[in-house]
Amino acid sequence: MENELKFRLATTDDLPYIISMLADDILGATREKFEATLSDNYLKAFEKIANDPNQELTIVEMNGEKVATFQLTFIQYLTHQGGLRAQIEAVRTNSKHRGRGIGKKVFEYVIDRAKQKGCNMIQLTSDKKRPEAIKFYEAIGFTATHEGMKLKLK
Repeated sequence: MENELKFRLATTDDLPYIISMLADDILGATREKFEATLSDNYLKAFEKIANDPNQELTIVEMNGEKVATFQLTFIQYLTHQGGLRAQIEAVRTNSKHRGRGIGKKVFEYVIDRAKQKGCNMIQLTSDKKRPEAIKFYEAIGFTATHEGMKLKLK
């Protein structure tokens, strides 16, 4: 079916695509290093993610073309009566495919996947310098319930 999205776990062959997507915006360009030969750090990180049953690095394809990516982490915790939550990170839609409803369909998939795993919550963070992303998350039902804080170590 044309324009149907297909979701699959990423392979090492997908790494250049994923890193190029992460680097393809103003903030990502300052954090990522996309070169013809990727840093071993990316490969090491990928191997850890791929071998962790609580991690899912996903590629989204449409008509045989990669159009988006995201990483889901399933976190067991004691609060909420020993609940499980899903954390979504590194959500990117290829810039030439934005504005076509792909992001909304990605989050429909993520919500279904979190329910399948028995999660009682999905959480995410978004840089305050990405107001359009924050508006998108709010439009699909996410609410800013907490104030997030980070401490840079490097």
